[in-house]
Amino acid sequence: MPPSLLNRRKATAALVSLPMIWTGARAQPAPTRRYTPSQTEGPFYPVSLPRDTDFDLLRNGSAAYRRGQPSWVEGVVTDLQGKPVAGAQVEIWQCDEGGHYHHPGDGGKADPAFQGFGRVATGADGRYRFRTIRPVAYGGRTPHIHVKVKLGGRELLTTQLYVEGDPHNERDFIWRRLDDQASAMVTVPFVPGADGLRASFPIVVAA
Repeated sequence: MPPSLLNRRKATAALVSLPMIWTGARAQPAPTRRYTPSQTEGPFYPVSLPRDTDFDLLRNGSAAYRRGQPSWVEGVVTDLQGKPVAGAQVEIWQCDEGGHYHHPGDGGKADPAFQGFGRVATGADGRYRFRTIRPVAYGGRTPHIHVKVKLGGRELLTTQLYVEGDPHNERDFIWRRLDDQASAMVTVPFVPGADGLRASFPIVVAA
């Protein structure tokens, strides 16, 4: 084959292949975001809030809680487009190491040194942070932390945060209701850090 004809065929093949490569790149679907799944509030949301409602559940007033595995729970609250939600109020509540809540329905057995409830407001970057303990199992429930997000007068989300790899998860009647994607969104690892365990829990809401 003459060199000129061979070169023309190579050029034509290159031109034909370009749209296919370009079209293929455009055809890649963008990663889809999903709202953090909601879950039941449960029976133990505080009837009356403690005097101390800050980010540190390991201190209740002047009392320090010494039991359990100290943990940081932190993340960013965003909308479905990934924009940080500033000024959102994030609340958490959970049982103490003995499995008791600060709630009259739980018999008043909770350790008074454990704050049990915390509330923080997100900044311009949507971030929140709590210091607490790794949740523990009690009764028929797997370890979990209750989470609520509010904005102004609206309640945006009530859900529960679970511990990745905990053997109680598969037996928990609430956790089992979640599909695979939903359970992955609310089940996170608690990994060792310099000052306790750390759990990253991003929250996506309809703001």
